[in-house]
Amino acid sequence: MKNVTHSFIFLGHWPSAESFGFNTDILATNLINLSVVIGVLIFFGKGVLTDLLDNRKQRILSTIRNSEELRKKAIEQLEKVQDRLQKVKLEADEYRKNDEYRKNGYSEIEREKENLINATFESLERLENYKNETLRFEQQRAMNQVRKQVFQQALDGALGTLNSCLNNELHLRTIT
Repeated sequence: MKNVTHSFIFLGHWPSAESFGFNTDILATNLINLSVVIGVLIFFGKGVLTDLLDNRKQRILSTIRNSEELRKKAIEQLEKVQDRLQKVKLEADEYRKNDEYRKNGYSEIEREKENLINATFESLERLENYKNETLRFEQQRAMNQVRKQVFQQALDGALGTLNSCLNNELHLRTIT
């Protein structure tokens, strides 16, 4: 360590032209080289580094602005989609209500249909009974008429036989 401090203290006392050679003190030469390189970089690279950082800053700011615009557009689209979703939900609810009304209407129509079919069967049954009663009535009437005609013919035949067999005298005797 003494060599390093010794070489810094006596920088001004180096003989300038005594001999030309390599300095083998690594620490002393590295510090001098590093300070020279850093100085040159700061002096010449300051503008380039500033330009690079400014460009990077502008790109970051434009990216942030673009992201903000995209975020605003996404929020607008989200609001539109939410509005559309709300409308679709309302339409779905309306459809469900209509579907329930339709189902209720269909079930009511089915009940009315069944009631109508049952009423038709009952009407047909009553008509069948009425027809059967009418047929029995007509059969009875026809039988009564046939009986009446048979009775009339039998009576006419008996009267004819009586009239032909009876003469006046027999007739008077029968009456008395």
